Amino acid sequence: MSLYPIYGILGAAVVALDRWSKLEVAERLPLYSSQTIVEGFFNIVHTRNTGIAFSLFADASPPVRNVILPAVSIAAVVLIVYVFARSPDAGRMSTAALTLVLAGAAGNLYDRFAYGYVVDFLDVYIGARHWPAFNVADSSISVGAALLLIASFRKPRPPGGKTS
Repeated sequence: MSLYPIYGILGAAVVALDRWSKLEVAERLPLYSSQTIVEGFFNIVHTRNTGIAFSLFADASPPVRNVILPAVSIAAVVLIVYVFARSPDAGRMSTAALTLVLAGAAGNLYDRFAYGYVVDFLDVYIGARHWPAFNVADSSISVGAALLLIASFRKPRPPGGKTS
């Protein structure tokens, strides 16, 4: 029995949650404002990120932001689809990880093409030290990358999935 429909549902759910959450923040919270959720630890903010994850390259020139960054995102999506096609037996963890990375990249890529920026809204901090604001797609990419790292250290199972 193929588990691929489960991964398709996972990817679609991540993209849907990402789109919905960004639209809700953009509609309900004025740009550059903040709503405290857990004092001293977590806010919902409304920012626009023209760079990549965690605002890297946000101050780059327009050709970099408008051409190179989307091209890199498209290349990442194409690479992940290629890896999926070439590795049908990658294992559940690796497949879930690639699905999360692909869904996150697709969510942010959509925004980049549709709006020229990505809405970031999750603000985690301790005291005055803030992690750069991020979103559901960024979280999906980060969790997927961590799972890929973990999977790379796992011992592969022999054919049939049984260990001795």
